[in-house]
Amino acid sequence: MIRTVATTPYTDQKPGTSGLRKKVPVFQQPNYAENFIQSVFDSLEGFAGKTLVVGGDGRFYNREVIQKVIAMAVANGFGRVVVGQGGILSTPAASNLIRKRKAFGGLILSASHNPGGPHEDFGIKYNAENGGPAPEKMTDAIYARSKVISAYRIADIGAVDLDKTGTFEVGGMKVEVVDPVTDYAELMETLFDFDALRALFKSGFRMRFDAMHAVTGPYAKEILERRLGAAEGTARNFVPLEDFGGHHPDPNLVHAKHLYDEMMGPDAPDFGAASDGDGDRNLIIGRGIFITPSDSLAMLAANAHLAPGYKAGLKGIARSMPTSGAADRVAEKLGIGMYETPTGWKFFGNLLDAGMATICGEESAGTGSDHVREKDGLWAVLLWLNILAVRGESAKDIVAKHWATYGQNYYSRHDYEEVETDKANALVDALRGKLASLPGTSVQGMKIASADDFAYNDPVDGSVSRNQGIRVLFEGGSRVVFRLSGTGTSGATLRVYIERYEPDPARHGQDTQAALADLIKAADDIAGIRSHTGRDKPSVIT
Repeated sequence: MIRTVATTPYTDQKPGTSGLRKKVPVFQQPNYAENFIQSVFDSLEGFAGKTLVVGGDGRFYNREVIQKVIAMAVANGFGRVVVGQGGILSTPAASNLIRKRKAFGGLILSASHNPGGPHEDFGIKYNAENGGPAPEKMTDAIYARSKVISAYRIADIGAVDLDKTGTFEVGGMKVEVVDPVTDYAELMETLFDFDALRALFKSGFRMRFDAMHAVTGPYAKEILERRLGAAEGTARNFVPLEDFGGHHPDPNLVHAKHLYDEMMGPDAPDFGAASDGDGDRNLIIGRGIFITPSDSLAMLAANAHLAPGYKAGLKGIARSMPTSGAADRVAEKLGIGMYETPTGWKFFGNLLDAGMATICGEESAGTGSDHVREKDGLWAVLLWLNILAVRGESAKDIVAKHWATYGQNYYSRHDYEEVETDKANALVDALRGKLASLPGTSVQGMKIASADDFAYNDPVDGSVSRNQGIRVLFEGGSRVVFRLSGTGTSGATLRVYIERYEPDPARHGQDTQAALADLIKAADDIAGIRSHTGRDKPSVIT
């Protein structure tokens, strides 16, 4: 039986850079999830009889919302729902399934790297038929619909068994429960030299992969240990938990400090890595060296040809504007296109679909390629392993040689989390108000060359995205960038990105915060961070 249920709109269902994210109790309000799901369906056309992919990162409330999605997909006329067993699908695996099955699209239930649990975060985002996040035009339509929605459609079908694989019929629609790992693992085998990786582990190469009790645990266990022969225990915290074991599933040096400490210790493994809640981010640490996401992007691009899937070379490289310029010099040397986009993986989609870029990356630990339309944490780890296997060098040696060739970009991100929204907005408004007067002035002994509010002109569809982050560039190539993040659920997060380019190898390998000290002071002088926020230090430094 299909029911049409009367409802009233919620005013706060505007999707951010990665869908709608709120605290679990917000999603548990009457009709809240149903309103948003129906708003998504109402904003789409032509899906009758088509396939919808559904899955999530296993966080609290994941299973309940998947049941709602299936029941509403029946009522709205989809022909098939493909769902990961246990409700599990990493974000890159979901993107792959959408593409492989030629699905109409997919709903991914995740709040990415944010904490999980009864009072923590939950999220829903829609991915289009190319496997990538919905573009702004689509998310704007979803938000507009959510503000006027008066009813949603749902079928009374009872609970679907998500734990048993197979295909069965529910309310006239087929539901296919699939192993979440199989299709993704097969894709990885087409990109990387699994024989070389098996030989690497057989040689005694030691690795630690921390899945952070999040979605990549089953993927790492299957691929690294079972298929590649890494020692049992290589994949740690590999069982996905609804609250991520009470930890914050963000693969950075704060929340994965135990991994960093181990990799800096006297008996460190050869290679360390971690991934986040939904599997699209990565942390890379070699023995004795942390490799920043910006540097990792550049080094993966410079060495990608060593993996079978990329031996023909790259078509181009894309990075988000706050990401360091390290990859720019790789693109220049390779003679390929370099694209600077706003933050948010959806901006890479057009470049990938148009064949203009092959590898993309963001400073926030997201790296990926044209194999899917999402960033992909485990993919980045496997490409690093492929490079290590072929070059026969340590990660630390590869980094040193890369810097000697291209120069080093000292780079850091300072996050001020849960700043009162009005104070954060006041800081940004004041900074925008003085942009025109900054060029030619000096701060902390450094002369400002230019300052602007970054706008992106999409080279594929001609769309323009404004107000994507405030850039202050100094003479000599240093810069600071200020941006309010759209991935949190309470207050605002002010992100400050600090970068200095150092071409002299004699000055490489210094402590990053020390190398950036004058720029860090300059950032506060320019934006008045302390005076606006009352904070005397960042919440997180990466």
